[in-house]
Amino acid sequence: MGRWKPDARGRLLQAAIDLFGEQGYEETTVAQIAERAGLTKATLFRHFSDKREILFQGQGALVEAATAAVGGAPDDAAPFELVAAGVTALCAVHREDDRGLGRRLGAITASSAELQERAALKRSIVTDALFRALADRLDDVHLAGVLADAGIRAYYDGYAAWVADADGGATLRETAAAELRAYEALIRP
Repeated sequence: MGRWKPDARGRLLQAAIDLFGEQGYEETTVAQIAERAGLTKATLFRHFSDKREILFQGQGALVEAATAAVGGAPDDAAPFELVAAGVTALCAVHREDDRGLGRRLGAITASSAELQERAALKRSIVTDALFRALADRLDDVHLAGVLADAGIRAYYDGYAAWVADADGGATLRETAAAELRAYEALIRP
């Protein structure tokens, strides 16, 4: 691939996933990823601080989506409607063709303690963003904390179920919404 072709970040992600799957995360070098993507190491480092960050490039979009959705919800939205808006926005970041990619990412992340640690940090950052947005709207940090935790659990559990569904049944939004409804029933019987 020539260096002039667009979507360097996407090409780096695909190259990293392919190489991590073929030879393992620890065994794959930045130089190999850049070469597979048809780019230079310098280009890779312009986009990412290290090879691990290639896999977590969507974190910013998740934070922005959740924050904007909660902030933009109607003024009279009930607390669970606010968290549902955030979860729906998190789901909207993903496309249907991300399902297979999610399976591959899950296997790669499970194979590396370093990647599992980074995945936990990502989850914490997204949870904190949702919490802050909810706290701003609700003016109640305790309720915002419970709702943010439930919302993020619904999103991640829904994502795991969605990725595992090889038949492509329910959408991510439907799956996460069902999870959130189940948590709401437990919290408010």
